Amino acid sequence: MIPLRDNLPTDRFPVITLLIVAINVAVFLFLQHPSFSGEQVKTTTVVDYGAIPYRVTHPDKNCELARTRDQFGNRGETVVCEGTSEFRAARDSGAIVKVKEAPAYLTLFTSMFMHGGWLHIFFNMLFLWIFGNNVEDAMGRIRYILFYLLGGLVAVLSQVLVSPDSTAPTVGASGAIAAVLGGYLLLYPRARVLSIVFLFFFFTFVEIPAMVMLGLWFLLQFLPAIGQLATPEIGGQGGGVAYFAHVGGFLFGLALIHLFATRKSRHYLQPHGPVY
Repeated sequence: MIPLRDNLPTDRFPVITLLIVAINVAVFLFLQHPSFSGEQVKTTTVVDYGAIPYRVTHPDKNCELARTRDQFGNRGETVVCEGTSEFRAARDSGAIVKVKEAPAYLTLFTSMFMHGGWLHIFFNMLFLWIFGNNVEDAMGRIRYILFYLLGGLVAVLSQVLVSPDSTAPTVGASGAIAAVLGGYLLLYPRARVLSIVFLFFFFTFVEIPAMVMLGLWFLLQFLPAIGQLATPEIGGQGGGVAYFAHVGGFLFGLALIHLFATRKSRHYLQPHGPVY
């Protein structure tokens, strides 16, 4: 399912949501230097500003890139951190590539404005625009900024908690957006989301209740997260999707939405429900 829009107009223009989208796009285009082939984003930038759990739990240690070759002789790069056997081996072989990392505490925030590729940023910004505008409308701009940043922080720390020794950089707005989704679910469970539903080689447009769509989204994050707990070597060192960041952000949104939201959409509260 791919959401296209919900049926809740906003009373106020979502300035902050639009600004967050603009910042994410600007960082992706002008800091990460994406391409359409090969390496999708600049690896050194991801290491510089991505949240590496090992650095968060070992703030006195630095991480660098190390040149590698696979069994077929293809070149690659991997993250190695001081205090690990991988770092010592890379240092002794002269494979270390120096990077200029931001302080570990700062990467907890910079990481939530970076992305791993075109599809990653496209779907994140799509979800943020569809659901974030109504959550911003319910909170006001200052509260929404705090909610978004705190949700993203909790999301990153959730991933660090379950994989404290991982050297895989965590990047993406997904955790902060998950907080927005959790908040939207409690605020507007009866809202309907126009979505594209794919059925093998065909697709159709369907209006899906927000409770169903976002509940299913959370389930699709929670089950793989449990799988990562069962196989920590995959979730901890192998990179991939930071499912626990999504789960942590979503639960934050569920738990604290009513501390931040001060109103509900008048379109949602009208007798006949929300309309287009």
